[in-house]
Amino acid sequence: MQQRNGARPWGKRGAQGALIAGITAAACCLPAPASAAPASPALAGAVSPTPATGTPTLVNTAATEQIRQLVQCGGTMYAVGTFTQIAQGGTTFPRHNVFSFSASTPFKVNSWAPNVNGEVNSIAFSGGNCADAYIGGQFTSVNGTTVANLAEISTATGNVVSGFGDHTGGGHVDTILAVKGHVLVGGTFTSVNGNKGTDAYFASLNPVTGKDDGFLHLNISGHYTYPGVDTNSTDVYNQQLSHGGTLDLVEGIFTSAGGLHRQQIFMLGVGGTTAKVTGWSSPEFDGSNPTKYPYYFCSVHHPLYIRAAAWSPDDSTVYIADTGFRPWNWNGKFPLVGLCDAAAAFPASQQEVTHDWVNYTGCDSLYSAAADSSAVYVAGHNRWFDNPDACNKAGPGAIPAPGLAGLTPGPSGGALLENSSHTAGLYSRSRGLGADDMLLTGAGLWIASDTFGGGEQCGGISGFAGICFLPYS
Repeated sequence: MQQRNGARPWGKRGAQGALIAGITAAACCLPAPASAAPASPALAGAVSPTPATGTPTLVNTAATEQIRQLVQCGGTMYAVGTFTQIAQGGTTFPRHNVFSFSASTPFKVNSWAPNVNGEVNSIAFSGGNCADAYIGGQFTSVNGTTVANLAEISTATGNVVSGFGDHTGGGHVDTILAVKGHVLVGGTFTSVNGNKGTDAYFASLNPVTGKDDGFLHLNISGHYTYPGVDTNSTDVYNQQLSHGGTLDLVEGIFTSAGGLHRQQIFMLGVGGTTAKVTGWSSPEFDGSNPTKYPYYFCSVHHPLYIRAAAWSPDDSTVYIADTGFRPWNWNGKFPLVGLCDAAAAFPASQQEVTHDWVNYTGCDSLYSAAADSSAVYVAGHNRWFDNPDACNKAGPGAIPAPGLAGLTPGPSGGALLENSSHTAGLYSRSRGLGADDMLLTGAGLWIASDTFGGGEQCGGISGFAGICFLPYS
């Protein structure tokens, strides 16, 4: 699984408070980061802007329901989140925060229906084993069996699989990723599965016994501190495995990982016998050079702003999709600066790097990212792209791109893919809270979203609440 966006500690649409006025003289006069190149038409090979019909949908109710993550194992798609009903072909199916369906047309909803009594943030499978799934979130039982935020469950019966530790996370679980015989679990926990001495916040578990297998010893710690910031605590929030399978991007709230200074995101080498933090980092988000790069924190309500990332197909570039509103110490002058509410590309080399490009939404958050050789796909509750000269409105040259956008890939990319009339972005969806996850498969792009505000459109077409699939042509 390449993309996962875990539980939001402050909620998606938290208030965007007043900025702290004033910055240092050295910071005030720095040139703005490069923004995207002029917009270009779609490249051949990008996914279709028109969704496939027949995919399951959430049911609009008084409460907002949400798909948190989509994963494919074999010919089956698995969806987790916060929901009570799934609709397809005129039939409504009761489902409790987990369900599955066929990955190909007609996308039939399966009978599998585990009863999970709380939010499920993440689901993962170990290797090619689709018989059992690992789920994490904020829940206390599965099919009546007591668990605590973490469980291994059967994909045949939905029942808890015995033997995987004691199925407990000592805090909520935000992300799970299976890598070469290890189950990497991240969240706010300080112990997991009853393992004494397990590394807090990020642990590697044996996929059979659930015991700490010693693959991770990162001593992750710290949280984000700056004037007026909302209370926040250490959390491993999200992760994405490289195509080569040897590197893992990890996002969250921390200031130290593997004995190195890291903030927002770090790169973990997972190809050896022990996982190690690599040399990849940037002063633009780690605060290591505050004189030259002073805008490494966002709004006081968004201390964690790099919540999603994606790898280029050759693993040479890292793309990030950011929330954050605007830098907490921004001086109010345009163009915008820093990485808040923007998509950006960075070299993936194992050293300190700076961005190749940044494209601003104009203070609208992004929550998910995916990439192929033809496009970088980013999604959230964005209204525009190419919008560095305004905040919460369309500035000069801004192009409408609601909810979803495609950008040209590579170190010299960042241009918005436009429709044929060059009046808007090629892609669109109902903004809602903001698409929480995207998954690229060989068939196309799967987008997980929500029912906030009754939104159900994808590509300008109604009937896609919660799930939209954009196929390759």
